[in-house]
Formats: sequence, structure tokens, C-alpha cells
Amino acid sequence: MTEAIPRLRRWLIAAGILVLLAGLAATFFFTVGRWLMVQDPLEHADVIVILSGRLPERAVEAARIFQAGYADQIWISPPVSPVNDLKAMNIGYLGEDFYNEKVLIVKGVPADSIRILERPDANTEAEVRQIAQNLHDLNFHSVIIVTSKAHTRRVRTIWRKLVGSDPHMTVRYAEDDAFDGAHWWRHTQDGLDVVRETLGLLNAWTGFPLRPAQN
Repeated sequence: MTEAIPRLRRWLIAAGILVLLAGLAATFFFTVGRWLMVQDPLEHADVIVILSGRLPERAVEAARIFQAGYADQIWISPPVSPVNDLKAMNIGYLGEDFYNEKVLIVKGVPADSIRILERPDANTEAEVRQIAQNLHDLNFHSVIIVTSKAHTRRVRTIWRKLVGSDPHMTVRYAEDDAFDGAHWWRHTQDGLDVVRETLGLLNAWTGFPLRPAQN
């Protein structure tokens, strides 16, 4: 009888730990989608930057912010594209940056207020580095970065880790983004966004051990 009591105690402790872990896992599962979404109050900045991806909603949001008077310029960050491979086959290719520029113009942004950054970047880390370098070169000290809802926390984390507080970064998400943070498990795209952003945050927190493949 006396031997059974310590054994029961160990089982109760183990069961309690499992229940706690299950509760933490359930809490993370149901809240992670909303936790990924962050947004800073808008304030005037030297420039607005559209990160690559999710055409046209990011460009539409950037145009709204521009029209509200929060900046006088919009920069477009171009993604890595197959343009050179297609050019070698004599196939024309109009990239995402081309269409982002067209969206901005249709939404009333003057063409001379739009700049496409020179270097296509393979991931958010590289985009942040290029944006920060361009800001420093122009002695700019503030930027509004427009991205998608699930991507905002990773953008903020990477900026703080690589750049710090100067230039000051305001992150905003596209209001038209259909991401449903409260029910992300119901839709394939939302689920993929959560997995990608969670892994991306882990990569940032651990010092970027994972790098894009080199072609």
C-alpha cells in the first residue's frame, strides 16, 4: 500500500503536466492567427514601402495611405522572378512590380512618386536589409511598410532585430486581405500562412540559420 502512494503521485504529476501541455497547445492553436496580426498607428513617414507578394491588395492599401497624406513616396520591393530564364527563351515577362506600379497609378498615385527598388529579394530578411540601406543612403528616418495580415509580426520582429529604432518603422496590413486569424484552420491558404509565419518567426528569433536556396 505504501509503495502504491508514490506511484500514484507520479502518475498524477505526469497527468497534470500532460493536461497543462495540452491546454497550452490548444491555446496556441486557437490564438496564433490573431497573435500574428499586429499594426502600428499611422504617422507621417518619409516613404511607404510595399513588400512583394499578394498582388494587388498591398498596393491598394499603400495607395490609400498615400492618398491620406502619410508619405510623399511609395517604393515597391520586387520579388525574385523567372524573368532571365524566360528572356533566354525569348518570352516576355511582366513581373509583380510592374503590376503593383499600375495599381498605384490607377489608384491615383503619381508616377513620379513611385520607385521600384533595384534588387529583387528572395525573402523578408533580404527585403528589410535593402529597404534599410536605401533609407540610410537618403538620410530618411521613417518608413511605413505595407504587407499582409499574417506577415506583420514577422516584419516587425525582423526590423527590430536587424535595424532597430532608426529608421523608425510602422507596419500596416492590407485591409482587403482575406486572412481570418480567428479561424485560420478553416482555409488552406490561411493555414499555410500560419505555418510559414510561425516558422519564419522561429528562424528570426534564432538568428536566421535558414537561408534561401542559392541558384
